Order: sequence, then structure tokens, then C-alpha cells
Amino acid sequence: MEAIADAGITEVGIIVGDTADEIREAVGDGSRFGIEVTYIPQDAPLGLAHAVLIAQDFLGDDDFVMYLGDNFIVGGITGLVEEFRTERPDAQILLTKVPNPTSFGVAELGADGRVVGLEEKPKQPKSDLALVGVYLFTPAIHEAVRSIEPSWRGELEITHAIQWLIDQKRDVRSTTISGYWKDTGNVTDMLEVNRSVLETLEPHSAGTVDETSEIIGRVRIEEGARVSGSRIVGPAVIGAGTVVNDAYVGPFTSVSEGCRIEDSEIEYSIVLRGASVTGVRRVEASLIGRDVEVTPAPRNPKAHRLVLGDHSKVQISS
Repeated sequence: MEAIADAGITEVGIIVGDTADEIREAVGDGSRFGIEVTYIPQDAPLGLAHAVLIAQDFLGDDDFVMYLGDNFIVGGITGLVEEFRTERPDAQILLTKVPNPTSFGVAELGADGRVVGLEEKPKQPKSDLALVGVYLFTPAIHEAVRSIEPSWRGELEITHAIQWLIDQKRDVRSTTISGYWKDTGNVTDMLEVNRSVLETLEPHSAGTVDETSEIIGRVRIEEGARVSGSRIVGPAVIGAGTVVNDAYVGPFTSVSEGCRIEDSEIEYSIVLRGASVTGVRRVEASLIGRDVEVTPAPRNPKAHRLVLGDHSKVQISS
């Protein structure tokens, strides 16, 4: 949202599905970002081109940016948007070189640098240029999404819509970026993005820190947070209303609001709203969800008791 607002875009439509309530809670009406948000329900995840299809009433005849919510680009998209406004091709895509192109949509460029073909997760990729999840379109894309058929996955693929524009001899251009980009599709990538965000952190304290605590480096302590008998080494964020007591919070850790970190050590991790970590000797490289409780296991019997959600990954030291 911040990157979109920085590019001078004020009207934002967010495609929402099963997690609509959580997204509304996080974004609201957009006013705190300087934008006006419209929520557009999608009954099922039927593809990115389908998202464009159901957003047509919102988009009208305007040019627009489609920014996938799980993508992160250091430096934002302002330069890309300005270039598009000046040149105004029918479509402009963002590319980056990757070591594993079979995991992405891949672009093939002609000798003049124009896009000549796109493939979604090809077994034998024709280049190492992966599509980054930011696209810029004129209204020409609306005809394209209406003209394609669902893929074998049952989805309307945005790569197929862009390929349709290419086949119709429309002007499809690309910009290759060399800076930092992440598709935050797993915990490792999420932690890495968190690290990158915290690298730019400015120190600030609106909470209370007692005289027995030590704050080192770039640490942001939000309003209502209380730190006592603890050591915090930045870059790190302690969210509003969070309590850190007799604990160590190490670099590249983001602790959300209303959490409790007590008699524990945590580093290079993300702790979401309302979670608590108490009496645990060491936690690192972890993503802890909302209202989660992390505590020591009972000494006897010597067994692990687990309550895990779908697709969890657990590492246990015997």
C-alpha cells in the first residue's frame, strides 16, 4: 500500500477471498496510507486474469497497476509507474533474473528487448527472466482477459492474457530489475523480507524502558510497550502494548502489538499480534502466529505435545 501511494496512485481495489475480514482489518479504508480502498470479492481463486475480469467495473477505462500482495520490491514502483505514464505501452511487465526459472512465469525477449513470449513454470525455460508480481496495463488488457480460456489448472492466467496481447501485435514491454525482490510464499522468504525492511528502520521510542534494560542499535518501541530487565539489539521492532520482561530480543526481530516476551530469547523472527513467548531459552528463525502461546514443555513425561495447523513444519531437538 505504501509503495502504491508513493507512486501517486490513490484509488486502490483489493481483490479479496476467504481472508477478506483479515485484510479489511489490516488495511481499513486506506486513509492511513493516503489512498481510498475498494474491496472486490472473488468467489474462488480463479486466476490473476480473472481478478482483472471482475475488477473491470472498478477499473473502467483507466490505466492501472496490478500489484500482487505477496511480492516485495525494495525501492518501490514509482520509477516504473512514471516510465509507463510517459511511454504508455499496452502492457509493461517487471522481470528479474532467477536461478530457478522453472518455479516462475518466464519471459522470452526478442533481439530488440521486446517481449515475444511468456510461459508459466516451464519445464524447459527459454530464459532465466522471471515475472515479478507487478504489471502495468492500459484498458487493452480487458479484451485480452475476455479472449482467453482457463488453463489446465482451471484458472485464467495473466501470462496467457499478456501472450494474447503479444500475438495481436500489441505493444508489450518489460523492465528488468536487479534490486531486491521477494515472492513471500514461504517462511524463509518472509523472514528475509522482514530483515530487509528492518535494515531501513529508524530508532524511535514511544514506550517505557526501565533503567535495568539495554537498548542497542536501531530499535523501534511503539506506544504503550513496556521493556524491563531486558536487552534488545536492533534492528528490531517492539509493537504497541507489548511487554518484554527479563528477555533478550535479537536483531531482525519484529514483535507485533499486544505480545508478551518474558524470560526468553528470540532472534531473527516475526511474532504476530497477541502472541506470547515465556520461559523459552532460545527461539530463532521463526514465524509465530496471532495469539500463539510458546512455553516450555513439562519435564515429565518426556514427550512432545503438538497442536499444529495445516502444512506446518516442526523441528524438534531430541
